[in-house]
Amino acid sequence: MTATPSLAPLTLLEAPLAKGPSAMPMQRQLHHRFKEAILGGHLAPGSRLPGSRALAEALSISRNTVTAAYDLLAAEGYVQPDRQGTRVAALSSPAAPHGKRDTSPAPATARRLTPIQATTPPADSGAALRPGVPALSHFPLAAWRRAIDRAIRHAGPQALGYGDPPGEPALRASIARHLGIARGVRCEPAQVVITEGAQEALSLCVRLLTNAGDTAWIEDPGYRGAKAAMRAGDLRMMPMRVDADGLIAAASDWQTQPPRLIYTTPSHQYPAGAVLTVARRLALIAMAQRHGAWIIEDDYDSEFRHAGEPIGAMQGLVAQAPVLYVGTFSKTMFPSLRIGFLVLPATLVAQMKAPLDDMLRGGHRYEQLALAEFIESGQFSRHLGRMRRLYRDRQHALREALMRHMPAMHIIEGGYCGLHLTIRLPACYPDREIADAARGHGIAPAPLSSFALQPTPEDNGLVLGYGNTSAELFEPLVQRLAKLVRLAKD
Repeated sequence: MTATPSLAPLTLLEAPLAKGPSAMPMQRQLHHRFKEAILGGHLAPGSRLPGSRALAEALSISRNTVTAAYDLLAAEGYVQPDRQGTRVAALSSPAAPHGKRDTSPAPATARRLTPIQATTPPADSGAALRPGVPALSHFPLAAWRRAIDRAIRHAGPQALGYGDPPGEPALRASIARHLGIARGVRCEPAQVVITEGAQEALSLCVRLLTNAGDTAWIEDPGYRGAKAAMRAGDLRMMPMRVDADGLIAAASDWQTQPPRLIYTTPSHQYPAGAVLTVARRLALIAMAQRHGAWIIEDDYDSEFRHAGEPIGAMQGLVAQAPVLYVGTFSKTMFPSLRIGFLVLPATLVAQMKAPLDDMLRGGHRYEQLALAEFIESGQFSRHLGRMRRLYRDRQHALREALMRHMPAMHIIEGGYCGLHLTIRLPACYPDREIADAARGHGIAPAPLSSFALQPTPEDNGLVLGYGNTSAELFEPLVQRLAKLVRLAKD
């Protein structure tokens, strides 16, 4: 004889539903109430729900509202209608009742996450002296809005669909022309791949050119985003020290730990600011060719050189060099644009077409078309010129303030390029403690030690961004920071 399912207690469900203009619709409230009761273990599998008429009367709502809520619960599998009414379905993993703690272990995360340690809490993008933030208030928004409007008007609704996986042809052509003139990059539009910022470009390099367990050389101290991309690819990272001439790669390194991938920022090493000398560039290319390695050249802020002529890209030094050139518009335009690019060696274009078509979808089409027009119209070059002058003046003012007020035997690095300066401090001034204290005063320097895979006593200092901070503020800001440095001394 089959047991009759017990009736779900009406008291669990008969509390009045919220009413009023701001209240959730009755049907949704009722559905949510049943769902929570079932998942919370208050309604046992097999128990019958109240009849729709009885529940409607108890709640003073329409019977149709109750019926609609029951129908949705049935469609989602929470309940099962039968001849006797509607009963709670047997769920494979019901939640523990309220008041009882679920002690079951959480699923394991990827092992590659284990080495990732918290560096510093993310600072507000408007915080003073934060590295990597451009002067957003100086961006020509009116000109950009007109470019967007023209892109929408000319491209029409068809640009709402998927675009070419490697990016809009117009933007790829504009970038190729700009890089040839401004950076000495040798490339055709077919070699340019539009990405979701430089980070996706780095991830593509890892996914396209390496296998799990391959060795990757990375500058140390160096860019944290590159390390994240390599960890995601399960690469074996080898920290390569940098000096005043850039990345150091000894002959013994090629023998004992030959790389599959080499990451470098040759025009303005991040964060130390060194320029990789031509001799080291040529040697790195030659050895990479000999050992079958690929070089990622991250040229992230080379457009902002404040003294002398721009330093050409490594990619254009040697024909058919095994160099993948990575760039972004996050600093030259604005970070939320999320448009970067990857320039493939010509020898890889045909081979990578099918994988890229499968991995990419082609988005931000109006923004890409607007950016192409922004470059071709000369607006981009004029904006860069204005920003170079602004950043040159800001870097000079920050240097002066540091020399006047910063205590201790500090060394100013960072070169005459980009949007940041780095100061190295004696180890008795703990950089992480100073950075933590500074955030409480609205100042967001980055501790230099957080950029190193294998920190040494020399990797102690502060990375100070000047892109987003007005020059007249440097004097009081550096005075305040200098006081925090003195207070943090061991």
